[in-house]
Amino acid sequence: MSGISRKELLAKDPVLPRVAAGDEVVWINPRRRPAAEALASLPLGMEDILDAEARLARFAPFIRLRFPETEPTHGLIESPLTPIPDMKAALEARHGIAIPETLLLKQDSHLAIAGSVKARGGIYEVLKHTEELALRHGLITLTDDYAGLASPEARAFFSRFTVQVGSTGNLGLSIGIASAAVGYRVIVHMSADARRWKKDLLRQHGVTVMEYEADYGEAVRQGRARSDADPDSYFIDDENSKDLFLGYAVAALRLKNQLAERHIAVDEDHPLIVTVPCGVGGAPGGITFGLKQVFGDRVHCFFAEPTQAPCMLAGMATGLHSAVCVQDLGLSGVTEADGLAVGRPSGFVGGMMEPLLSGEVTVRDGQLYDWMRLLEGSEGIFLEPSACAAFRGVTALWQSEPGKAYLEQTGLNDRMSQATHIAWATGGALVPEAEREKYRVSYL
Repeated sequence: MSGISRKELLAKDPVLPRVAAGDEVVWINPRRRPAAEALASLPLGMEDILDAEARLARFAPFIRLRFPETEPTHGLIESPLTPIPDMKAALEARHGIAIPETLLLKQDSHLAIAGSVKARGGIYEVLKHTEELALRHGLITLTDDYAGLASPEARAFFSRFTVQVGSTGNLGLSIGIASAAVGYRVIVHMSADARRWKKDLLRQHGVTVMEYEADYGEAVRQGRARSDADPDSYFIDDENSKDLFLGYAVAALRLKNQLAERHIAVDEDHPLIVTVPCGVGGAPGGITFGLKQVFGDRVHCFFAEPTQAPCMLAGMATGLHSAVCVQDLGLSGVTEADGLAVGRPSGFVGGMMEPLLSGEVTVRDGQLYDWMRLLEGSEGIFLEPSACAAFRGVTALWQSEPGKAYLEQTGLNDRMSQATHIAWATGGALVPEAEREKYRVSYL
């Protein structure tokens, strides 16, 4: 609990009474500052992102060996950047709006190994921990070929150690699959709202799954406590991990290259707008941090959250960050968007985002299923419902008064026909066909 009354909480920002009522809202961040000023005030910088990118390059030979699906990219875990003009037309027709900007889908839903954005931060932190152990115990040097870490001897060494994490689903998948591939014992602590098929898939990889009737926060607390009690266990903390955050941030360097390959300019006359679904905040926060480092004030980043679990919006709008949860506002925290079913945001990420984020949008569950069907019908691309929250940023800018005001105040209005909007798809490729069929008939 935040320690203050609900009435006092709701008075902290004009949007909060509507948030507490479960309405779909658009919130523009009043604390956003010019990128150069904001980035200079933060404890991490571009050198940290470059260090993470270099580490991923060192591990590419290992990834290539352990995950043959990365052979075409030589061990690089990266997703397509896909034009979706038919989805744009479908959104315009359904919502009665004109969307002048180019609409692209960043398909982290189809990242190798884990099929979600969590393949970035989750796998990166597993690899960083692996490198630290291997260097400390003399298995490798920084100049060695890391393919040697896939040897039976190395696997036997790593089997002495445990990796643990708390998750609503996709982070657990990425960390569980990657850790098992290295050779670790793995325990994933999962909340009641995590999908059964994700738990089953982890068990197929030899991962121990511990289930809790409570929410995500309890799974994290239990996982952290059990890991702390074991000196050979390493806990990956989605709420506070700088390593997860930096693994996500590397996406910005990759995106810059993909935009260049498509001859898409990002400059003062060609702005970039990005909307990322948000749970506890690590993935969208890291991506936003990276994008602001690369593109500065030319990129405008928004988070999208479910109306019943807008934890990052609650934290940022009140200024209390992790000291407030959605239940303090009278919300349930329960949502069909299982990867976004988080009641309390990361305080670390909230502090990093306070001067960088353009704003937040919220979306009701039924709308996620409508957009899921619309995308599959128009483009033949399947996303899990939570990933479709990204389309709320696309429509909200043109449907809401706060969105229109933001475009006017930032000078974007006159340049939107030259702008690019990226909907960041966060998961879906690993969803079994039987589950897809259930999704297709939900909320009809």
